[in-house]
Amino acid sequence: MTASPPSTADGTTVADFGERALVVRVTDRLTSPSWVTVGAGDDAAVLEPVPRTLEVLSTDALVEGVHFDRRFCSPDAIGHKALAVNLSDLAAMGATPRAALLSLMLPDDLPVVDLDQLLDGLLRVAEDHNVALVGGNITRAGADGRRALIVSVTALGTVGRRDVLTRSGARPGDDVYVTGSIGAGAVGLGSLRSAMETPGTPPETGAPGTALDACRARYLRPVPRVRVGMLLGRNRAATACMDLSDGLADAARQLASASQVGLTLDAAALPIDEAVMAWYRDRGQDELTAVLAGGDDYELLFTVRPERPGRLRAVRRYAGDLPITRIGTVTRKRELRLTTSDGDRDLPTGYEHFRS
Repeated sequence: MTASPPSTADGTTVADFGERALVVRVTDRLTSPSWVTVGAGDDAAVLEPVPRTLEVLSTDALVEGVHFDRRFCSPDAIGHKALAVNLSDLAAMGATPRAALLSLMLPDDLPVVDLDQLLDGLLRVAEDHNVALVGGNITRAGADGRRALIVSVTALGTVGRRDVLTRSGARPGDDVYVTGSIGAGAVGLGSLRSAMETPGTPPETGAPGTALDACRARYLRPVPRVRVGMLLGRNRAATACMDLSDGLADAARQLASASQVGLTLDAAALPIDEAVMAWYRDRGQDELTAVLAGGDDYELLFTVRPERPGRLRAVRRYAGDLPITRIGTVTRKRELRLTTSDGDRDLPTGYEHFRS
């Protein structure tokens, strides 16, 4: 799956190749498992279904200027994120990733080496999660060929009929949990944008090994919580689940709406790194509001029946060293509240296209 592409001369662009040659360049790097009956290169892919499972589909597009900036996002990071965000959606459904389709809208002046590196990043994530890239499409980005780069992925997973996670199963009295830590992705993006305003600062490297560098890595190459999502579904530990692509506040709002419940979150329990809090304090922003409203975390928010602690213990046991933190409670009253040392407050809104 990760075969190296043939070398190209410096300065060669996708317009110099043309569509058919680019398709061949991509498909020559792909391998297919035995359950792919017809793979990339035909009019459509044909897959052998997994017995006694449901299929889960997710699609997402990354648009230059909206989701990434090529001044500080390397091509391999763009490819990595394009697949990772879709796998995060599958994880939130408890699904096992299986296959993906890739559609590329390329500006004329995109160097072929950038296309190769974008595919490098995507295929590494695919290999890590046993995902087969089974087809897709390549087209010119806009009539004049000078439009934004757009990378669109459709991912396919499978899940047992009784193991599907949704947003709508939370009930009053359930405990609220989140994986990992929150806020680092948005800080990573903010620091990369700031670096662009400081001449001579390498945007993607910064100071290796520092907390800020880790935040940048969280933004550029998020890790989808696929294993935990699968465990939550298979153990039937979660009553509802959603990923945090647009921030914890947005996920809490949507999960509560789908389940027709309220949520009360404990600010003191939120897993936020000190470097994240310091970043916002140094800029005169309210740390809690900024962290809750920020996106690009790709953690999982989920609810658990308190009378079934053994199921969550099993998930923790097999989740390795990934933190899983209780952060609140599901309430009957349909309000979204954050409890702080200074009193209760409403949850902020998260990111929303066309409104932010």
